Amino acid sequence: MDCIFCKIIAGTIPSAKAYEDDQTYAFADIDPKAPVHLLIVPKKHIPSLAEADAGDTAVLGHLHAVARKLATEHNLSAGYRTVINTGPDGGQTVSHLHVHLLGGRQMHWPPG
Repeated sequence: MDCIFCKIIAGTIPSAKAYEDDQTYAFADIDPKAPVHLLIVPKKHIPSLAEADAGDTAVLGHLHAVARKLATEHNLSAGYRTVINTGPDGGQTVSHLHVHLLGGRQMHWPPG
C-alpha cells in the first residue's frame, strides 16, 4: 500500500510518536497549526470518514477517547479542537482517516 500514514504506523517512515495502542497510533503533525497538533489515526486503513462502515464504529469512538487522553497529557485544560477533514472539499489531503488534535492557543470560529 502506498499510504503515508500506513507507512508511519509500520515504522518505515519516522514520526514523533505521541501514543500507540492496538487500534491507534498518534504522532506530531509535521506542519503544525497550533502549539499542540497531533494526528490520531486508526491502524486499520480507512480512507475517510465517508468510507467508514458499521464495523468501524468502535474505532471511531476510540479515536476520540485517545484525543481526550492526549489533551489531558498535553495540559490542554483550557480547551482544544478535534477535526476530521473528509474528502477534497473538506480539506482531506491524506487518504487515511485521521483526527487532528489542536490546542495550546485560542481557536477561532469559523475555522476557514
